[in-house]
Amino acid sequence: MRLALLTPGFSADESDWCVPALTGLVRELARVHEVELFALRYPHQKASYVAFSARVHALGAAQDGAFGRLALLARAFACVRRENARAAFDLVHGLWADEAGFLATAAARALGMPAVVSLVGGELVGLPSLGYGTALSIAGRTLVRRALRHADVVTVGSREMERLASPHVPAGRLSRLPLGVDTNLFHPSDGGGTAMHLAGAPCILHVASLVPVKDQETLLRALARVAAATPAAHLHMVGDGPLRRDLERLAERLGVEPHLTFHGAVAHDRLPAYYRACDLAVLSSRFESQSMVALEAAACGRATVGTAVGVLPELFGERLTVRVGDDEGLAEAVLALARNPARRTALGEASRAAVESRYTLSSSVRQLTRLYTRLVEKRRVLAATRVAASSRGRRA
Repeated sequence: MRLALLTPGFSADESDWCVPALTGLVRELARVHEVELFALRYPHQKASYVAFSARVHALGAAQDGAFGRLALLARAFACVRRENARAAFDLVHGLWADEAGFLATAAARALGMPAVVSLVGGELVGLPSLGYGTALSIAGRTLVRRALRHADVVTVGSREMERLASPHVPAGRLSRLPLGVDTNLFHPSDGGGTAMHLAGAPCILHVASLVPVKDQETLLRALARVAAATPAAHLHMVGDGPLRRDLERLAERLGVEPHLTFHGAVAHDRLPAYYRACDLAVLSSRFESQSMVALEAAACGRATVGTAVGVLPELFGERLTVRVGDDEGLAEAVLALARNPARRTALGEASRAAVESRYTLSSSVRQLTRLYTRLVEKRRVLAATRVAASSRGRRA
């Protein structure tokens, strides 16, 4: 099957993990399909190249306002049409429902093929205090609304996203189909190599960009409570971002510097060693559409304590999830697991079993392939029916 995938960005080369979950998905799809990918915003330079067996067309658009967005949409639409004229696509898939989703549905309607749109991030939310979410702008809301209305199927990665999306998607077109974890990379075994050692009892791991929606301020306030109760506790923060200096200053004010290590950005293929080295992972986000981090930790046999966002309530129910912004509740949940190693181990094993049954990358590719096949066959049957009806009409 020949697929056109549209995304805000994609790897500039095979050493670039700009969106790891997307990179893995494209790599695996390209094993069984012919994939052409149209990257709207990143890489920042216009280029065509091959990465992970997919042909990539980078539009190289900057964040340059409304007129720049219109020009980008026009260029991207023309690029999809040109590549379709060279060799026809069977289906168009927009990953993210704003610009990519809008373009996917517009191109599919113009070219007479089915469209899938995946809600991957904050397309349906607007958090003004954080400056986060597509719904904060009229243009963003308009693009998302049209994409969801015209897609043949809209996919989401969690039950909460399904709830948010259902009022905006025509009946029968919404499907829960999460992005999966590469369990060849994320698994409990270190393969017999030298295991990483991280300080702390408990050793707590947080993997996230240092940006407002991840709410590391709440996390550090929770750490202060945990450290007061368990002085050997240590939090390892993996990731970088614009809030790092502010968080370092907050850690100093809270007196938690001895209990905290900022590791900065870590290559995606090095993350499994961090998960295996920790006792538990922690998530403090104010919003997640799914949370790949929680699934990566689970695939490595580690439970995640966190806010009730993304897939966390599905993995752990109310046992390990707390209200957004609740540093006291987050600290209590961390301490409860820290003091009960047997329960911690059991929850880690249960979460790993959940990943193996529902959230693997191979499972995602199989489900998407079945979806693509069903939509393409349905479109072919409809086209054949119209041709037959037209032929009967001419004979009459």
